[in-house]
Formats: sequence, structure tokens, C-alpha cells
Amino acid sequence: MPVKQLLILRHAKSSWDDPALADFDRPLTPRGLKTASLMGRELARRGWLPDLALVSPALRTRDTWRLVAQELPQHVQAEFAEELYEAAPATILARVRQVKATTLLVIGHNPGLQHFALRLAGAGSDEGVFKKIEAKFPTAALARFTLDGDWADLAFGSARLTHCLRPKDLG
Repeated sequence: MPVKQLLILRHAKSSWDDPALADFDRPLTPRGLKTASLMGRELARRGWLPDLALVSPALRTRDTWRLVAQELPQHVQAEFAEELYEAAPATILARVRQVKATTLLVIGHNPGLQHFALRLAGAGSDEGVFKKIEAKFPTAALARFTLDGDWADLAFGSARLTHCLRPKDLG
């Protein structure tokens, strides 16, 4: 069975300029537009190409996905999963367990994504990367995990955390 990759991407920087907008409808800022594309280019450069993207349906996550997807060398199926909007770690885990993919990209929100990443990290994880995520998982940050076995068997503490990329680390 091939090693699976789980890529966890926090949405890019979103705007708080319009206080009348519902949280769900907040757009990306100009910086967010730039960093979402940057993270897509980095995924392509590293060959971390998802087979499937699970995306929160909020505007900022959909826009982050659209910009990431434009940078990838092939079309990737996306599922907009209502349960990922501001989801708790257990909800994210339950949804990830349902997928059929070799490389999965999940785009969502903090604090749920950060806590999910920290709880997912198990034996063989990079301690420095863990501490980086523990300190801060900023907008457009990406955590990469590898795991053996089926998605249905994924549990907290069962994946290897290998990388944390932040836009400021990439230039």
C-alpha cells in the first residue's frame, strides 16, 4: 500500500474591512491573494500534488483553493464540505477518514486546523516542525503529514509530521 500524504492548509489572509459581512463571507486581502498563489506554486514545485481537496465552503477557503488550484499542473477534484467550516479536530478527522485518495489537501480554519495537526502528529514526527506549528499556524500555512494504511484507520497520534511551510519562509 502506498504511503499517503495529508496536506493541511489554513486559508490565506482574509479581510475584516466590512463589519457588515458575515464571517462566512469574508474575502481574501491582496496579501491573501498573493500567498494563496505562492502556496500553490510551492505544492507544485515540491510535487506534493493532491488527488482530492476537501475545502470549507467559506468564501476565504474557496478563494484560497481557487488560487492554489490554478498553480497545480493538473485538475484536482474538490469537495466543499460544510462540516469543515470552523471545525473541531474530531470533526476534521471524521471527514478525512471518509476519503479515497493518495494525497489529500484539506483547506480550513484555525483554531481547528492547528489543533488537528498537533493531535495528529505521532511517532516519527519532526519535533522542530511540531514546535513551529505549536507556536503559530498563520494564514496560508501548510502542514504535511505522511501515513501508512487506510484513511479509515487514521487516528490522533498516527501520522508523521514532516513539514510546516509558511509564506514568509518562501519569500
